[in-house]
Amino acid sequence: MSLAIPVGKDDHVLGPADAPVTLVEYGDYECPACGAAHPMVKAILKRLGAKLRFVFRNMPLNEIHPNAELAAEAAEAAAAQGKFWEMHDALYEHQDELGPDLVMILAKRLRLDMSRFEEDLVSRRFCDRVKRDFMGGVRSGVNGTPTFFIDGVRYDGTLDEQSLEAVLRQIIAQRA
Repeated sequence: MSLAIPVGKDDHVLGPADAPVTLVEYGDYECPACGAAHPMVKAILKRLGAKLRFVFRNMPLNEIHPNAELAAEAAEAAAAQGKFWEMHDALYEHQDELGPDLVMILAKRLRLDMSRFEEDLVSRRFCDRVKRDFMGGVRSGVNGTPTFFIDGVRYDGTLDEQSLEAVLRQIIAQRA
């Protein structure tokens, strides 16, 4: 399968646009496998630096993770205040406590404008944004989380740090 929606200006991106390789993750903040993948991706990003562009897209699996939608919308509300990646990391780092109380605690820690943040959550301002990510995942054949795409092609290899990094390094070497 390939990525149905190309990486664009509305995506949450770490790394340069001209990086030799792009890794896209469809993730769910309440998914244990996504929680396990989070430090792995951070470590790979650190080691590969400007050679890797990383994109995160929301894929909340609400049927099995009742707080996933809230977390995704909280991350988007934080993004509206310039703090997507900080909220993203904090949600994964406190995944075992995920819920409405935690979201508010994290927003306060990140020094977000709380009235704006709360209004964004209550009004579900970012519901459509999360749904757009989700539907892009469905159109790309995502049926579980985490699902990764490397340069638009679904990665179905072993999901461990060493294997994923080896594939990314191989692509980078081919383009050097």
